[in-house]
Formats: sequence, C-alpha cells, structure tokens
Amino acid sequence: MELTGLIIVIGVALFFTYTNGFHDSANAIATSVSTRALTPRAALAMAAVMNLAGAFLGEGVAKTVSEGLIATPEGDQGLIILFAALVGAIFWNLLTWYFGLPSSSSHALFGGLVGAALAGSSTVYWSGVIDKVVIPMFLSPVVGLVAGYLVMVGIIWLFRKSNPHKAKRGFRLAQTVSAAGMALGHGIQDAQKTMGIVVMALVISGHQQGDGIPVWVKLACAITLSLGTYAGGWRIMRTLGRKIIELDPPQGFAAETTAASILYTTAYVFKAPISTTHIITSAIMGVGATKRVKAVRWGVAKNILIGWFTTMPAAGLVAACVYWITHLIVG
Repeated sequence: MELTGLIIVIGVALFFTYTNGFHDSANAIATSVSTRALTPRAALAMAAVMNLAGAFLGEGVAKTVSEGLIATPEGDQGLIILFAALVGAIFWNLLTWYFGLPSSSSHALFGGLVGAALAGSSTVYWSGVIDKVVIPMFLSPVVGLVAGYLVMVGIIWLFRKSNPHKAKRGFRLAQTVSAAGMALGHGIQDAQKTMGIVVMALVISGHQQGDGIPVWVKLACAITLSLGTYAGGWRIMRTLGRKIIELDPPQGFAAETTAASILYTTAYVFKAPISTTHIITSAIMGVGATKRVKAVRWGVAKNILIGWFTTMPAAGLVAACVYWITHLIVG
C-alpha cells in the first residue's frame, strides 16, 4: 500500500511542479517579452534552461520545506497528507492561471501542507510557518517595491545624460541577462520546494533515511519544472507584462535585476522559500512608480494583492477537504 501511495504522491508532486512551471513562467520572462527584448519562444526556452540549472544550485529551501513547516507524518496517513496538500496547491494554481492572476505557487503549496496537516491532526511547526512563510510573505513585497523603486531611480540618474534611444537599445540587450538571472532564481527557489515534498514522501514510506536529496529527485523536479516553464502561462504573462504598467527596457531590466537579487539572497542567506511571484510583481510596481504613482494600475494591483493573501487559506481549505475525502475512501 505504501509503495503505491508513494508512486501516486511523487506523480502528483511532479504534476504540481509542471503547473508551477507554466504558472510562474511569466515571472521570469514577462517583462523581457513585453519590452520586445526577447521573442516569446526564445524567452521561454531560455527560462526553461535556466530553471533546469537553478534546480541544482543548493538544497536549503528544500530542507526548510521538508523539515521546517510540519512534522513528518508516518505511514499511509503521512502520504495522504502530502497527497491532499499537493492537490490543494494544484487546484489553486489552475484556478488563478485561468483568471490570469499571478498568485504564488509556493504559498499554495505551504497552505496545502498546513491545511492537510491540521485535517490529519499532524503537528504544524507554527514558528517555522511564521518565520519562513508568513513574515517573508508580508515583507518580501515591501522589499521588492522599495528596492525596485530605488534601482530604477539609480538607473535614471546614471543615464540622465545618455541618448534615450541608445540607452533603450542597450537595456534591451541587458534584459537578456537579467531575465536569465530571474529564471535561474526561479529554478533555485521553486524546484527545491517540490524536492522537499518528494523527500518527505520517501522518508514517510521508509525508502530513505535522512534529508539528503537523491540525484534522481533533483533531475525529475528540474526537468518537469523546465517543461512546465516552456509550456508558458500566457494568461499571467499578459497581466505582468502589460496590465500592471507598460514597461520599457530600462524598467524591465531594473525589475528583473531587483527580483533576481532578492531571490538569491533569500535562498542562500536565509534559506527561506520566497514567492517569485510576489517579488517580481512588487518590483514591477516599484519600478513603475518612478514614472508617476498613477502610472501603476493600482486596481489590477489590488486584485493581485487580494489573491496573494487568500492563497494560503484557500489552498489549505481545499487540501483539508481532499484529506477528509481521501481518508474516507482509503481508510
């Protein structure tokens, strides 16, 4: 029974990673596509390759997910909890993708984990949830907004005497680098989150001792995330690239550079699983505010913010319902 459950959980985890890829592909490339620095297919191919590379650069975020949020449950009960958590996260990813809302796949997963754990009477490490998820959820958009604004102000000042047309051409080329950096950061953060879930499933089913990440798990998560990224989430791309604000190449470069820097810092310094969606969206808002505050379409931003803060409870509620239904069926 446990082997069958393990195979199902790993399969669902990889499907979640795939939805994560096409849901979040816009995070890496929307700005460079909207400014015409890259064609959509070239941008998606680049993002897929960088996501693949980023998945192998570190394990800190994976260990936070597998050890720092809920106690590792045991046996069939534990596999049901992981299954329910993943289904809750997948449901929210697909729902927000359908409506073109750039919500956080990461927080959908965390909400699913907490909701399923509570439904299954498993221990939730609330200190870990608060320190590693809730505080960064509120703090990271503020940091992204302020940092994006300051970086853009610095660029405006440094290039204030440059020919505008030449500067835009230069930044259009520079965006290929900043978009690649953003995609690499997305791979570092998001592939590791699913790795943490698969490791939990292996430990629960008795197929692994310790928290090391097998190479095949890294490969499977990295490849699946890359395939999902290449599939492309066009609905969300339109929201990030056009609906919040019309970006030009210097603004796109500033937003991507800001977001990528924050992703690397949080992954390696704090080992915190940060939402790439929150970071790039808030950086775009901060960059756009340098034009004038009214240049940002705050009505669209408000809908995005509502989506952010309903993600965890909504995914958690779905995960709890899935747990109860599955528990009734499986016993």
